[in-house]
Amino acid sequence: MELSFETLETPALTKAQLAELLFDQIGLNKRESKDMIDAFFDLISQKLVDGQDVKISGFGNFQIRTKAPRPGRNPRTGEAIPIEARRVVTFHASHKLKESIQGITSQA
Repeated sequence: MELSFETLETPALTKAQLAELLFDQIGLNKRESKDMIDAFFDLISQKLVDGQDVKISGFGNFQIRTKAPRPGRNPRTGEAIPIEARRVVTFHASHKLKESIQGITSQA
């Protein structure tokens, strides 16, 4: 099944637009479409909060990384400010996604 993005008016793809695409192209009702999109992102978010990596085949990997504390500086005043340790989410695109973006067709 191929999704069409011709109806998107903004350069950003929103959850509402994803739900609309499910409604238009798959036939789910609008409530089911919205619930499916919300459940998908809630599941990804919860796994990341729990410290688990999320791997989506053919798309990429979301990983939690712990950044160590480090010295920082206020750019306006030059004052030294300590930056506390924190967890961040990183995304690494799959080779398949990278090739699609570059317009390279895979030979598989």
